[in-house]
Amino acid sequence: MREEIKKYLAEVRESIAQSAEEAEAFRVRYLGRKGVLNDLFEDFKKVANEEKKVLGKELNDLKVQVQEKLDDFQAKFSRTESSRDESIDLTRPTGELPVGTRHPLSVVRREILDIFSRMGFAVADGPEIEDDWHVFSGLNFPDDHPARDMQDTFFVGTNPEMLLRTHTSSVQVRAMEKSQPPLRIVMPGRVYRNEAISARAHCQFHQIEGLYIDEGVSFADMKQTLMYFTREFFGKAKIRLRPSYFPFTEPSAEMDVYWGLQTEADHRITKGTGWLEIMGCGMVDPAVLSASSIDPERYTGFAFGMGIERIAMLRYQIDDLRMFFENDMRFLKQFERLV
Repeated sequence: MREEIKKYLAEVRESIAQSAEEAEAFRVRYLGRKGVLNDLFEDFKKVANEEKKVLGKELNDLKVQVQEKLDDFQAKFSRTESSRDESIDLTRPTGELPVGTRHPLSVVRREILDIFSRMGFAVADGPEIEDDWHVFSGLNFPDDHPARDMQDTFFVGTNPEMLLRTHTSSVQVRAMEKSQPPLRIVMPGRVYRNEAISARAHCQFHQIEGLYIDEGVSFADMKQTLMYFTREFFGKAKIRLRPSYFPFTEPSAEMDVYWGLQTEADHRITKGTGWLEIMGCGMVDPAVLSASSIDPERYTGFAFGMGIERIAMLRYQIDDLRMFFENDMRFLKQFERLV
């Protein structure tokens, strides 16, 4: 019996199947009801007990070899069969495959970040679910500030200390807590406010804010930085800064870019003035620096922030903010050229 097992082992090792039919014949020969292995196991029952240990091991080795060889055959021919689809005409010419597009907000976001990157600003990020300190208190918001009301802020559950961030300024606080100046960062991200959805407002939108803190930073530095941005992005260098108020900057300003009055659309979007507001900005309030353990006697800085949707609406003359969030293919296909 031992010699028989060796003979079949050699036979199995040398077996070759050229088709699925030959693989099936191999299976029947060795694993069929009247196959080789079935006969050998019947003969094994008659072997003396003292020989069963050695013969049993050799017989199991043969069975394993047969199964491995059969698995190889079946894998080979199953791949061949599955890859052969006679319903496909390989000679038929192919049409153009549809190409995906970048979302207009992604295009604008990337371009803005590229411009500030050329000025040495690094990109920083932070969580969208924040605590009161990073969204409000650390930015010099008084306890009775209207932005703390439920009509502006989405709070998380019943915890008045946890909320969806209302601006990416929270990332500024985290950056100032983590690192001492010099700091030069831009912070893109999604923010949330409890507002009615309309053509000009939404409960979620995107911002890019910037922060620069170092020794000797002045209002003139901020103005030159923002002039460079508007010239690079809009191709317009004429700006104006109007006094405004933000809790975390002093002095604060709204920045307008001169859009012009050359077309009817220019008159409409600028309300006949030629000027268009694009962002808020200002010098970082010393109280904000002190709250993050930065010496306001030594360091000064400026911050600015803009809505990506507003910039994109200006760039592409889009008059309904809701279009950015509805995933309407008719709308998105207009931006195929931006891929």
